[in-house]
Amino acid sequence: MSTPFYSSDLSAQDLSNRRQIRVWLLFICFLILAMVVVGGATRLTESGLSITEWKPIHGAIPPLSAAEWAEEFEKYKQIPQYKLLNEGMTLGEFKSIFWWEWGHRLLGRVIGLFFFIPLVWFWARRQVSSWLKPRLVVAFLLGGLQGAIGWWMVVSGLVNRVDVSQYRLAVHLSVACILFAYLYYLAAVLKRRPELEREGWNVFGDGLFGAYAIVGLVLFQLFLGALVAGLNAGLTFNTWPLMDGQIVPSGLFVMSPWWINFFENVMMVQFQHRMIAYALVIAVFVQGFYLMRGNRESVLKSNASWLMVAIVIQVFLGVVTLLGMVPMDRALAHQAMALIVLALAVEQVCLLRREKEAALR
Repeated sequence: MSTPFYSSDLSAQDLSNRRQIRVWLLFICFLILAMVVVGGATRLTESGLSITEWKPIHGAIPPLSAAEWAEEFEKYKQIPQYKLLNEGMTLGEFKSIFWWEWGHRLLGRVIGLFFFIPLVWFWARRQVSSWLKPRLVVAFLLGGLQGAIGWWMVVSGLVNRVDVSQYRLAVHLSVACILFAYLYYLAAVLKRRPELEREGWNVFGDGLFGAYAIVGLVLFQLFLGALVAGLNAGLTFNTWPLMDGQIVPSGLFVMSPWWINFFENVMMVQFQHRMIAYALVIAVFVQGFYLMRGNRESVLKSNASWLMVAIVIQVFLGVVTLLGMVPMDRALAHQAMALIVLALAVEQVCLLRREKEAALR
């Protein structure tokens, strides 16, 4: 069985297999990024509840006749969002939100097919290394779970609410981002690179602990960002760097019990999203300067540099999105950039693990 990180003993065919699988996984990552962006647009246009049923197979076909459109519209009229927010909406207006949600669901189906069919092809042709097989099965199961979580999220907005639960939205986005990070990591492992040499390697002194911490912080920040979106918290306190005229605003713990403020208090939800952003900037720059000043390989220094650039761009996009009261173009750019930051953070973990294995051989 070939080891994940080292390819010096692999045949030309093995290297070709790795390259093909890597391209496929990166393409799936791109589709997941697109899915996250389309999901963000679906949220911003309040389109996510326009399809009130989950039909994994039949639902891929949109309404094709006037009667089918009328039937779909009638189902939407039965939920609280229509009755309380959109009563009097025309069929044309309904179609505009329907297509966003239908496109979001269709893209999910496309991702499933683009993952499953090549997986079967590579597996049947014995192109998948034994260490990789269980990891790809886990990814496939995680993708299926994500589809179920998406419907679980939609159900929360069909009764007694006019939108989906921010808790379920946060879980839905978090699982998508975890799947993205997992697949990107596998693709990074499969990339053919020179071995990274380092002597006297240890986890706390050589950056791997910091790299894992940054990935964890990015995923946590994405979870908090979903809470912000779910509560429409970006439409409040639209100033920066002060929030409600203060660095630390009053009113962060007005709800009882105290812990619920972290999930349901609009002020606290936005405040903690800001604070974790600052923590991420500090962590990325401390890690980056540490790696760049040491006697490290150029690929590690390059990754650290790009991660610092990306986190600055991401903070800038977050600020202008807030100041503009969440215009769609800025909000979607902010969401897409978050996954680019995540990819660079995952890449750093992969590079440092490669360095570790080279040092400990």
